[in-house]
Amino acid sequence: MSRLLGGQVLVDTLARFGLDTVFTLHAGHLDPAFRAGRESNFRIVDTRHEQAVGFAASAYARTTGKVGVAWVAAGGGVTNIVSPAANALADCVPMLIIGGAAPLRDLDTRPVNSGVDQMAVMASVTKWAVQVPHLSRLADLLGMAIRKASTGRPGPVYVDIPIDIMFGAIEAGEVRNLYGDHAPSRPAPAPEAIERVAGLLRTARRPVILAGGGVLYSRCATELVALAERGSIPVLTNAKSRGTIPSDHALWGRGFATLAPARGQGLVPDLVLVLGARFGIYTGGQRRSFLPDDAFVVQVDIEPEEFGRIRDPDLAVAADCGETLRALLGAFGEVEPAAAAERASWAERLCAIGNASKTAYEDAASNARGPIHPYRLAKEVAEAAPRNAVMCLDGGEAHSWIVMVGHSLEPGHWLGHGYVGSMGEGLPLAVGAQVGRPDRRVVCFTGDGAVGFNFAEFETLVRHRLPVVVVIANNQA
Repeated sequence: MSRLLGGQVLVDTLARFGLDTVFTLHAGHLDPAFRAGRESNFRIVDTRHEQAVGFAASAYARTTGKVGVAWVAAGGGVTNIVSPAANALADCVPMLIIGGAAPLRDLDTRPVNSGVDQMAVMASVTKWAVQVPHLSRLADLLGMAIRKASTGRPGPVYVDIPIDIMFGAIEAGEVRNLYGDHAPSRPAPAPEAIERVAGLLRTARRPVILAGGGVLYSRCATELVALAERGSIPVLTNAKSRGTIPSDHALWGRGFATLAPARGQGLVPDLVLVLGARFGIYTGGQRRSFLPDDAFVVQVDIEPEEFGRIRDPDLAVAADCGETLRALLGAFGEVEPAAAAERASWAERLCAIGNASKTAYEDAASNARGPIHPYRLAKEVAEAAPRNAVMCLDGGEAHSWIVMVGHSLEPGHWLGHGYVGSMGEGLPLAVGAQVGRPDRRVVCFTGDGAVGFNFAEFETLVRHRLPVVVVIANNQA
C-alpha cells in the first residue's frame, strides 16, 4: 500500500472538493504541499506579501463562487493574513486558510516561527479554527473546514498544520476522506412563510427588495431578477450583491442608501423584503434612516441569529435566499390590480432618485480646464472599460467616485471595501479576480495612498501574466 506525505493528503483533499487554485507565499513549513500541488497541476499563485495572499483568495472566491484557498507560513505568515481573514469574516467570504506551524513535539519550546498563539489569533477572525493533532485527521478536518466555509453563512476558516504532520507519512488506507458531493442541502423556507410573503408581494403598493450578500453566495441572481420583473419591484443592492441585477436594468435603484433621499421626497416603502443582508450601518444603522418604522419588513437570512439586530423584522424567514426566491416564484401569482396601478410609478420614481448621483457632477465632468475632477476620471474610466469588466476598488475616497458611474452586469464583478474597510486591498483583489475570471477585463481603481500598501503586487501581476488595468486617482495626499 502506498504511503502519502501530509502535503499530498492536503492537495488530494482540496481536489475532492473541486479546488485546484491556491494563493500563497512560499514557506518551508509547507514544502510537501507545494510539491504535491505542482505534480497535480494545481495553479499556485504566489504573491509578494501574505496580506495579498488573503485578499487575492477572497477575490477569487467572490468572482467564482468557489472557496478561496490561501497557504501561509508559520509565525509572521499567519499574522500577516489576519486583516484579510477579518475582512472575509465581516463580509461572509468563503475562504480556507492553511497555516504552517511549529512541530507538535516542540510545543512551548520557542522554536523558529513561533512566539505567538496562532490558534488564538486566528480563532478571533475566522468562522472556525482547528489545529490538526495527527496526520490521520488531516483529510477529514480539512473536509469539515471546507464545508464550514461554504455552508450556512459563508466565511473564512483556518486549519493549523504543524510541520511534523505536513512532512509525516501515512498509509493511504488510513486516510479518512470526506467528499464535496456529499455537502448538505440548503435550508428551505417554511411553506406558511412563503404563502404569507407571496401575499404581501401581491398586495403591496410600494414594495422594495434589499438584496445582500446572501443573494450572491446563493447564486440566485436569475431568480432575483425574475421576481423583480414579475412584480415590478425595484431592487437595491449593497457592495457585495451589486451585479445580481444588472446596473442597466430599469428596476435597479442602486444602493440601500437610495431610501434615505427617497424618504425626504415622501417616497416611503410599505413593504421591504431584505434578502441576505444584515442590519447595520449599510441599512441606515440605529437611526433607521433607510427603513421607516411603519414599513412592513420581511427579513430572509440563513442564520436566525441575525434577526433582531437594530430592529425586529415583522416577519423573519430563516432560509437560504435561493431556496426562498424559487419558492416565491412558484407561489407569487399576479399582482392585484389596485396595487399594480401605483407600483409602476413607485418603481420609476425610486430608481430615478437612486440614479440621480450619475448626473450630480456633470459640470465637473465636462470641465476640461484645470485639474481633473475625480468624477470626470471615474466617468471616463467607466466609459472606456468593457461593460462586463470586473471592477476592484480601493482607496479612502477614490472608490466613491467610480461607484456612481461604473457598470456591474454580473454577480461577483464588483469588489471593494466592506465592513472592515481595509486599505490596500485593490491590487491583491485584482490578482485574485483575474485568476478567477481570465475571460474578463479586470480594472483596479485605487488611490495614490492605497496603492502603496501592496505596491509590490505589480510584480505578481507581471510574473503571472495577469493583464489587469490599474488606474490611480492621485490627489497627492
